[in-house]
Amino acid sequence: MSIWTRLAEIVSAVVAKGEGLIALFDRRGAPPEKSVAFTIAIVCLGAKMAKSDGQVNVAEVRAFRQVFQIAPEDEAAAARVFNLARQDVAGFDAYAERIARMFRRQPRMLEDILDGLFYVAVADGGYADEERAFLGRVAEIFGIPAAVFACIEARRTGDASRDPWQVLGLPRDADLAEARTRWRKLVRENHPDRLVARGLPRESVTLANARLAAINAAWEELSARLAHPAPSAAE
Repeated sequence: MSIWTRLAEIVSAVVAKGEGLIALFDRRGAPPEKSVAFTIAIVCLGAKMAKSDGQVNVAEVRAFRQVFQIAPEDEAAAARVFNLARQDVAGFDAYAERIARMFRRQPRMLEDILDGLFYVAVADGGYADEERAFLGRVAEIFGIPAAVFACIEARRTGDASRDPWQVLGLPRDADLAEARTRWRKLVRENHPDRLVARGLPRESVTLANARLAAINAAWEELSARLAHPAPSAAE
């Protein structure tokens, strides 16, 4: 039984009792596995993230499906969970607060969840003010520092606006050796196997690969700049 079939069954039981999806976080022992907990978090916040700018478009739904690599036989179950989460009356902050408590001892998991929300937010090629406000509030509830938020934002908001220093989380005066050390550390930390070890489901490999691509692209640009610095105006 796939994660989506299990989720669909849980959601159907909750809806049958007239409860909101927020009840999934209030029940003792539910959700039972961290992979399910992570998926519910992304479903609930991802659906509301997609709706935050006033509309849910095909690109955002496609991005959601790409993150989890939903198999054809699971599409109906996944669509049901996503649609119910999108229509649920509970505010996104209620979900964010419960997720923050769920992973209070795992700050990296909270960063992973925020990263997944960014992936959905920019899938349509835009980054609306409403989406940034939504993500900023989620980061605040999660207790994610502003510098970490800026780092994740820089990785996700498009090639034209990416700042390699921000993507790698480096100060402007970092030299080539410091940049290389930081890049290698990020590559190790963000390898798909490491994310799975932190509790993310195997379906999130697309998210990990996209993150690594942004990190590697930033390193290529920054290493080229530091290896061959532009001459100063006085030279």
